[in-house]
Amino acid sequence: MSKIAERLYNGIVKENPIFVLLLGICPTLAVTTSAGNGLGMGLSSMVVLALSNALISALRHLIPSRVRMPAFIVIVASFVTIVQFLIQGYLPSLYDQLGIYIPLIVVNCIILGRAESFASKNPVVLSFFDGIGMGLGFTLSLVFIGAVREILGSGAVFGVQILPLADAASGKAGYTPISIFVLAPGAFLILALLVVIMNVVREKQEAKGKPLAKGNGCLSGECSSCSLSSTCGGKTLSSETEDPLVKKAVENLKAKQNTTEEVKA
Repeated sequence: MSKIAERLYNGIVKENPIFVLLLGICPTLAVTTSAGNGLGMGLSSMVVLALSNALISALRHLIPSRVRMPAFIVIVASFVTIVQFLIQGYLPSLYDQLGIYIPLIVVNCIILGRAESFASKNPVVLSFFDGIGMGLGFTLSLVFIGAVREILGSGAVFGVQILPLADAASGKAGYTPISIFVLAPGAFLILALLVVIMNVVREKQEAKGKPLAKGNGCLSGECSSCSLSSTCGGKTLSSETEDPLVKKAVENLKAKQNTTEEVKA
């Protein structure tokens, strides 16, 4: 039981996919125009995460290592298709809001990352609850970001008006919505602020001797530590490789980067 609780805590707090690991940034920026959209995307991803983790774990000894990523994608795509049809059939308004981002759950780096780093190496039950924990962390993060954007952009949350709006015609005082926060630039502003806050929290936790997991998403600027760098196009290579040709290529790349930085300076 303690291991299950640890998996849930790990996904929600210690390795929160958005605020700690900086994964799943694209859907985070795209769908958090409201808290409701964030909740829908988060719960959809959680269902896919939990079920795909469980099935991948059950088949981990049967899937050849050389085809594991294609196999993971097929499994994830199957569950995503089921979730997509269910949302389209029973929640058409949510389906219209999320649009293309529902099928794109297939290539969400959170799901593929947990399949590669945890589900393929651990028992079914732990893998299932790891998916639940990471899904809850993802859902809570999306809802929080969506709620902040919705309140600032319209004075409402989940469609409920919590800040009385100003009425210029009648001279009624009230809140004037900052519409930029429900547009694309608002997503970047909110996410940037949250990343800054998370960095402060990370430093304080490290000072207490309780470090959080290191970010390995696209915002961290380092692909070599990411288990999916070979599938997402990451170009960073480890300089510790023993292949002399690769080492030479890395040295040349670093030299070019240094030259470019000197020219810019």
